[in-house]
Amino acid sequence: MTDWLTAAETQARLKIRPQTLYAYVSRGRLEMKPDEDDPRRSLYRAADVARLAERKARGRKAALVAEDAIAWGEPVLASSITTVFDGRLYYRGRDVVALAQTETLERVARLLRGGDGVRMKERPAEPTVTFGDARARLFAVLAAHAAADPPARGRAPLALAAEAAALLDAAADAVAGRIVEGPIHVRLAEAWNAGPHGADLIRRALVLLADHELNASTFAARVAASTGASLAAAALAGLSALSGPLHGGMTARVESFISEAARVGPEAAVRARIAQGLPTPGFGHPLYPAGDPRAKALLAAIALPPAFEAMLATAERLTGERANVDFPLTALQASLNLPRGSAFLLFAIARLAGWQAHALEQIATGRLIRPRARYIGPQPSR
Repeated sequence: MTDWLTAAETQARLKIRPQTLYAYVSRGRLEMKPDEDDPRRSLYRAADVARLAERKARGRKAALVAEDAIAWGEPVLASSITTVFDGRLYYRGRDVVALAQTETLERVARLLRGGDGVRMKERPAEPTVTFGDARARLFAVLAAHAAADPPARGRAPLALAAEAAALLDAAADAVAGRIVEGPIHVRLAEAWNAGPHGADLIRRALVLLADHELNASTFAARVAASTGASLAAAALAGLSALSGPLHGGMTARVESFISEAARVGPEAAVRARIAQGLPTPGFGHPLYPAGDPRAKALLAAIALPPAFEAMLATAERLTGERANVDFPLTALQASLNLPRGSAFLLFAIARLAGWQAHALEQIATGRLIRPRARYIGPQPSR
């Protein structure tokens, strides 16, 4: 038997549609490579196909299938916003890396929302949130809107889209700590004294991070939106999920890892992780076995500080994993000398655009997201 199969052969053996084939590849269940005779075609590892076919033949209980779907499993929600296809990321069918070359976060947010909601930025008399550091201000402004804004259910789509655009502006103003005109990336660069070149790098990062399919924070935002809660409440749910160390908080772990490498050397730092069976912060991604395209795009634009350059070479050599987007995002913070925690804030402001788009899409379905739990506790007794 040949080691590699064509797409048609793979689909026939597994009895699947092209969409499912792409999902298997993007989730690392099926290895793919270009056809040497025709680079426009792809080939799929026969051993992986056989394993998947055997698993399908055995069958699985519906409850176990549903449980596995929650953690990097099969798609569980229909969405027309973002997809990972053939190792690349697309916003409504447009390649994210290409968008990052020229677009702003505002225009990409409009694309993600489906094209509605662009309006001139309203300028209140003074910032609505002026206390605390930038992270606290971001949480506070979303919380203030969540407490005051009306529920989203039953309102006109265009009104909701306009509200989403205004909320994105308010969040950016809260992070910047002042209200000024101009694109969000320029406002943040001016607040952080990053200069014109820094502003362009911030713009690229915001576009690349605006959405990423049904990740943990986006799912949290969609669950909140499915109840009919306000867009701000859905965004606050997303931000809360993003703050965890396994999600947006990963940039802080990358920062700590670089500091550890400065003390013991990058080789020792990476080998210690491998010896403990721990993942290397900033490297590897289940959806991108061949490397995160967002990371590649940022790495190509950033002049890496020496510590990050040494870690990139060492970690990729020792682990075989490519950098994910958390690594260059943290490097961006260091290279531009941005305030500590800015990498997370860039992630949050960018992803707010995606949360809003997903909230609007979920609201339009009119459906409540309410999964069931598979009970494994003590047997109930009367």
